[in-house]
Amino acid sequence: VDEANFAGFRAAGINRLSLGVQSFSNPALQQLGRIHSSDDAVRAFAKARDAGFTNINLDLMHGLPGQQLQDAVADIERALALQPEHISWYQLTIERNTEFYSRPPRLPDEPVLLSIQASGLELLRRHGYQQYEVSAFARDGFASQHNLNYWQFGDYLGIGAGAHGKLDCEGEITRRWKTRVPATYLNSECRVAGTQVIAPQQLAVEFMMNALRLKQGFEVGLFSQRTGLPYSDIAGRVQQLVEQELMCLQGDRIAASERGWLFLNDVIAEFA
Repeated sequence: VDEANFAGFRAAGINRLSLGVQSFSNPALQQLGRIHSSDDAVRAFAKARDAGFTNINLDLMHGLPGQQLQDAVADIERALALQPEHISWYQLTIERNTEFYSRPPRLPDEPVLLSIQASGLELLRRHGYQQYEVSAFARDGFASQHNLNYWQFGDYLGIGAGAHGKLDCEGEITRRWKTRVPATYLNSECRVAGTQVIAPQQLAVEFMMNALRLKQGFEVGLFSQRTGLPYSDIAGRVQQLVEQELMCLQGDRIAASERGWLFLNDVIAEFA
Protein backbone atom coordinates (compact mmCIF):
# COMPACT_ATOMS: atom_id res chain seq x y z
CA VAL A 1 0.00 0.00 0.00
CA ASP A 2 1.38 3.38 -1.03
CA GLU A 3 0.59 5.93 1.68
CA ALA A 4 1.05 8.74 -0.84
CA ASN A 5 -1.89 7.37 -2.83
CA PHE A 6 -4.22 7.74 0.15
CA ALA A 7 -2.99 11.27 0.77
CA GLY A 8 -3.48 12.08 -2.91
CA PHE A 9 -7.01 10.67 -2.91
CA ARG A 10 -7.89 12.79 0.12
CA ALA A 11 -6.33 15.92 -1.37
CA ALA A 12 -8.34 15.37 -4.55
CA GLY A 13 -11.57 15.53 -2.55
CA ILE A 14 -12.36 11.82 -2.18
CA ASN A 15 -14.06 11.46 1.20
CA ARG A 16 -14.80 7.73 1.43
CA LEU A 17 -12.70 4.61 0.92
CA SER A 18 -13.70 0.98 0.55
CA LEU A 19 -11.04 -1.63 1.33
CA GLY A 20 -11.53 -5.13 -0.13
CA VAL A 21 -10.34 -7.09 2.89
CA GLN A 22 -12.58 -10.14 2.14
CA SER A 23 -11.16 -12.05 5.14
CA PHE A 24 -8.60 -11.70 7.94
CA SER A 25 -7.65 -15.36 7.53
CA ASN A 26 -4.52 -15.76 5.42
CA PRO A 27 -5.40 -19.31 4.31
CA ALA A 28 -8.84 -18.05 3.20
CA LEU A 29 -7.26 -15.17 1.29
CA GLN A 30 -4.95 -17.60 -0.50
CA GLN A 31 -7.93 -19.77 -1.48
CA LEU A 32 -9.65 -16.69 -2.87
CA GLY A 33 -6.58 -15.84 -4.93
CA ARG A 34 -5.98 -12.56 -3.11
CA ILE A 35 -2.43 -11.21 -3.07
CA HIS A 36 -2.69 -9.33 0.24
CA SER A 37 -2.39 -10.66 3.77
CA SER A 38 -4.37 -9.94 6.91
CA ASP A 39 -1.57 -7.68 8.17
CA ASP A 40 -1.59 -5.82 4.83
CA ALA A 41 -5.28 -5.06 5.32
CA VAL A 42 -4.74 -3.74 8.84
CA ARG A 43 -1.83 -1.56 7.67
CA ALA A 44 -3.88 -0.19 4.77
CA PHE A 45 -6.66 0.76 7.15
CA ALA A 46 -4.22 2.54 9.49
CA LYS A 47 -2.65 4.46 6.60
CA ALA A 48 -6.09 5.51 5.36
CA ARG A 49 -6.87 6.89 8.83
CA ASP A 50 -3.51 8.67 8.93
CA ALA A 51 -4.34 10.25 5.56
CA GLY A 52 -7.46 11.79 7.10
CA PHE A 53 -10.22 9.41 6.01
CA THR A 54 -13.05 9.36 8.54
CA ASN A 55 -15.44 7.30 6.41
CA ILE A 56 -14.08 3.84 5.57
CA ASN A 57 -15.88 0.69 4.46
CA LEU A 58 -14.48 -2.81 4.84
CA ASP A 59 -15.61 -5.55 2.45
CA LEU A 60 -15.92 -8.99 4.08
CA MET A 61 -17.08 -12.30 2.66
CA HIS A 62 -18.63 -15.25 4.46
CA GLY A 63 -19.55 -18.75 3.35
CA LEU A 64 -15.95 -19.29 2.24
CA PRO A 65 -14.62 -22.77 1.42
CA GLY A 66 -14.29 -24.78 4.63
CA GLN A 67 -15.41 -21.86 6.79
CA GLN A 68 -16.98 -22.65 10.14
CA LEU A 69 -19.04 -20.39 12.39
CA GLN A 70 -16.09 -19.46 14.58
CA ASP A 71 -14.04 -18.46 11.51
CA ALA A 72 -16.73 -16.11 10.20
CA VAL A 73 -17.26 -14.58 13.65
CA ALA A 74 -13.50 -14.06 14.01
CA ASP A 75 -13.45 -12.13 10.72
CA ILE A 76 -16.21 -9.80 11.90
CA GLU A 77 -14.53 -9.30 15.27
CA ARG A 78 -11.25 -8.32 13.57
CA ALA A 79 -13.16 -5.84 11.43
CA LEU A 80 -15.02 -4.41 14.43
CA ALA A 81 -11.72 -3.90 16.27
CA LEU A 82 -10.70 -1.43 13.54
CA GLN A 83 -13.93 0.55 14.06
CA PRO A 84 -14.80 1.30 10.42
CA GLU A 85 -17.86 3.41 9.70
CA HIS A 86 -19.32 0.84 7.30
CA ILE A 87 -19.05 -2.92 6.73
CA SER A 88 -20.19 -4.74 3.60
CA TRP A 89 -20.68 -8.39 4.60
CA TYR A 90 -21.81 -10.72 1.87
CA GLN A 91 -21.88 -14.40 1.06
CA LEU A 92 -19.47 -15.82 -1.49
CA THR A 93 -21.15 -16.61 -4.80
CA ILE A 94 -19.57 -18.72 -7.52
CA GLU A 95 -19.40 -16.73 -10.75
CA ARG A 96 -18.80 -17.94 -14.30
CA ASN A 97 -15.28 -17.69 -15.74
CA THR A 98 -13.65 -18.05 -12.32
CA GLU A 99 -11.43 -20.81 -10.94
CA PHE A 100 -14.10 -21.69 -8.37
CA TYR A 101 -16.59 -22.16 -11.21
CA SER A 102 -14.31 -24.56 -13.09
CA ARG A 103 -13.17 -26.29 -9.89
CA PRO A 104 -15.98 -25.90 -7.34
CA PRO A 105 -14.68 -25.89 -3.76
CA ARG A 106 -16.45 -27.49 -0.84
CA LEU A 107 -18.57 -24.73 0.66
CA PRO A 108 -20.27 -24.70 4.09
CA ASP A 109 -23.57 -26.55 4.20
CA GLU A 110 -26.91 -24.85 4.78
CA PRO A 111 -27.04 -25.18 8.61
CA VAL A 112 -23.57 -23.65 8.92
CA LEU A 113 -24.49 -20.80 6.56
CA LEU A 114 -27.65 -20.07 8.53
CA SER A 115 -25.75 -20.02 11.83
CA ILE A 116 -23.10 -17.72 10.33
CA GLN A 117 -25.81 -15.38 9.05
CA ALA A 118 -27.68 -15.26 12.35
CA SER A 119 -24.57 -14.79 14.50
CA GLY A 120 -23.07 -12.21 12.15
CA LEU A 121 -26.23 -10.10 12.03
CA GLU A 122 -26.49 -10.09 15.82
CA LEU A 123 -22.82 -9.24 16.31
CA LEU A 124 -22.97 -6.32 13.90
CA ARG A 125 -26.21 -5.03 15.39
CA ARG A 126 -24.81 -5.24 18.92
CA HIS A 127 -21.88 -3.06 17.90
CA GLY A 128 -24.05 -0.33 16.42
CA TYR A 129 -24.05 -1.28 12.73
CA GLN A 130 -27.54 -1.03 11.27
CA GLN A 131 -28.42 -3.17 8.28
CA TYR A 132 -29.90 -0.95 5.59
CA GLU A 133 -29.40 -3.25 2.60
CA VAL A 134 -28.99 -7.00 2.09
CA SER A 135 -25.22 -6.90 2.67
CA ALA A 136 -24.58 -3.34 3.93
CA PHE A 137 -24.18 -2.29 7.58
CA ALA A 138 -23.44 1.24 8.74
CA ARG A 139 -23.09 3.34 11.83
CA ASP A 140 -25.56 6.20 12.12
CA GLY A 141 -25.04 8.70 9.32
CA PHE A 142 -22.63 6.55 7.33
CA ALA A 143 -24.86 4.65 4.89
CA SER A 144 -23.21 4.81 1.48
CA GLN A 145 -24.85 7.56 -0.56
CA HIS A 146 -23.66 5.93 -3.77
CA ASN A 147 -25.18 2.61 -2.72
CA LEU A 148 -28.49 4.24 -1.79
CA ASN A 149 -28.67 5.98 -5.16
CA TYR A 150 -27.79 2.75 -6.95
CA TRP A 151 -30.38 0.65 -5.11
CA GLN A 152 -33.01 3.33 -5.68
CA PHE A 153 -32.39 2.96 -9.43
CA GLY A 154 -30.81 6.40 -9.71
CA ASP A 155 -28.40 7.57 -12.39
CA TYR A 156 -24.64 7.32 -11.98
CA LEU A 157 -21.55 7.88 -14.10
CA GLY A 158 -18.92 5.25 -14.80
CA ILE A 159 -15.48 6.85 -14.87
CA GLY A 160 -12.33 4.89 -15.70
CA ALA A 161 -11.40 1.60 -17.33
CA GLY A 162 -14.10 -1.06 -16.96
CA ALA A 163 -16.54 1.33 -15.26
CA HIS A 164 -20.31 0.99 -15.71
CA GLY A 165 -22.82 3.83 -15.74
CA LYS A 166 -26.59 4.28 -16.00
CA LEU A 167 -28.38 7.35 -17.33
CA ASP A 168 -32.01 8.26 -17.91
CA CYS A 169 -32.01 10.47 -20.98
CA GLU A 170 -35.08 11.60 -22.95
CA GLY A 171 -37.22 8.80 -21.56
CA GLU A 172 -34.74 5.98 -22.22
CA ILE A 173 -32.66 4.30 -19.52
CA THR A 174 -29.26 3.41 -20.94
CA ARG A 175 -26.42 1.43 -19.44
CA ARG A 176 -22.94 1.95 -20.80
CA TRP A 177 -19.62 0.40 -19.95
CA LYS A 178 -16.05 1.48 -20.61
CA THR A 179 -13.15 -0.40 -22.17
CA ARG A 180 -11.71 -2.72 -19.52
CA VAL A 181 -7.98 -2.74 -20.37
CA PRO A 182 -6.40 0.43 -18.86
CA ALA A 183 -3.87 0.95 -21.65
CA THR A 184 -6.55 0.62 -24.31
CA TYR A 185 -8.82 2.96 -22.37
CA LEU A 186 -6.15 5.64 -22.10
CA ASN A 187 -5.13 5.44 -25.75
CA SER A 188 -8.56 5.12 -27.33
CA GLU A 189 -10.55 7.98 -28.80
CA CYS A 190 -13.80 6.16 -27.99
CA ARG A 191 -13.60 4.73 -24.49
CA VAL A 192 -17.16 3.39 -24.39
CA ALA A 193 -17.07 -0.35 -25.01
CA GLY A 194 -20.83 -0.83 -25.24
CA THR A 195 -24.30 0.49 -24.46
CA GLN A 196 -27.66 -1.09 -23.73
CA VAL A 197 -31.06 0.54 -23.66
CA ILE A 198 -33.23 -1.21 -21.07
CA ALA A 199 -36.39 -2.40 -22.77
CA PRO A 200 -39.64 -1.06 -21.23
CA GLN A 201 -40.82 -4.59 -20.39
CA GLN A 202 -37.64 -5.10 -18.33
CA LEU A 203 -37.90 -1.92 -16.29
CA ALA A 204 -40.11 -3.30 -13.51
CA VAL A 205 -37.86 -6.25 -12.71
CA GLU A 206 -34.73 -4.08 -13.05
CA PHE A 207 -36.17 -1.61 -10.56
CA MET A 208 -37.23 -4.32 -8.11
CA MET A 209 -33.88 -6.08 -8.41
CA ASN A 210 -32.37 -2.96 -6.89
CA ALA A 211 -34.98 -1.36 -4.65
CA LEU A 212 -36.05 -4.52 -2.82
CA ARG A 213 -32.50 -4.97 -1.52
CA LEU A 214 -33.08 -1.99 0.76
CA LYS A 215 -34.34 -2.80 4.25
CA GLN A 216 -36.78 0.13 4.12
CA GLY A 217 -37.86 -0.63 0.56
CA PHE A 218 -39.10 2.30 -1.50
CA GLU A 219 -41.93 4.79 -1.77
CA VAL A 220 -44.63 3.99 -4.33
CA GLY A 221 -43.99 7.21 -6.25
CA LEU A 222 -40.32 6.32 -6.78
CA PHE A 223 -41.30 3.44 -9.07
CA SER A 224 -42.93 5.74 -11.61
CA GLN A 225 -40.31 8.45 -11.14
CA ARG A 226 -37.43 6.11 -11.97
CA THR A 227 -39.04 3.85 -14.60
CA GLY A 228 -41.62 6.10 -16.27
CA LEU A 229 -44.20 3.33 -15.79
CA PRO A 230 -47.49 3.69 -13.86
CA TYR A 231 -47.62 1.98 -10.47
CA SER A 232 -50.74 0.16 -11.69
CA ASP A 233 -48.39 -2.01 -13.81
CA ILE A 234 -47.14 -3.75 -10.69
CA ALA A 235 -49.91 -3.11 -8.14
CA GLY A 236 -51.55 -6.51 -8.66
CA ARG A 237 -48.34 -8.44 -8.23
CA VAL A 238 -47.40 -6.41 -5.16
CA GLN A 239 -50.77 -7.21 -3.56
CA GLN A 240 -50.38 -10.93 -4.27
CA LEU A 241 -46.94 -10.95 -2.64
CA VAL A 242 -48.30 -9.01 0.35
CA GLU A 243 -50.99 -11.66 0.77
CA GLN A 244 -48.27 -14.33 0.64
CA GLU A 245 -46.39 -12.41 3.38
CA LEU A 246 -43.40 -11.92 1.07
CA MET A 247 -43.82 -8.15 0.82
CA CYS A 248 -45.07 -5.38 3.12
CA LEU A 249 -47.14 -2.40 2.06
CA GLN A 250 -47.32 0.28 4.75
CA GLY A 251 -48.83 3.56 3.65
CA ASP A 252 -46.96 4.53 0.50
CA ARG A 253 -43.88 2.39 1.25
CA ILE A 254 -43.20 -1.06 -0.20
CA ALA A 255 -40.55 -3.47 1.08
CA ALA A 256 -39.72 -7.15 1.15
CA SER A 257 -40.81 -8.79 4.39
CA GLU A 258 -38.38 -10.70 6.60
CA ARG A 259 -39.64 -13.87 4.94
CA GLY A 260 -39.40 -12.23 1.54
CA TRP A 261 -35.73 -11.43 2.11
CA LEU A 262 -35.06 -15.15 2.52
CA PHE A 263 -36.55 -15.74 -0.95
CA LEU A 264 -35.63 -12.41 -2.52
CA ASN A 265 -34.68 -13.81 -5.93
CA ASP A 266 -38.08 -15.51 -6.17
CA VAL A 267 -39.87 -12.31 -5.14
CA ILE A 268 -37.99 -10.28 -7.77
CA ALA A 269 -38.73 -12.90 -10.45
CA GLU A 270 -42.46 -12.20 -9.99
CA PHE A 271 -41.92 -8.86 -11.75
CA ALA A 272 -40.13 -10.28 -14.79
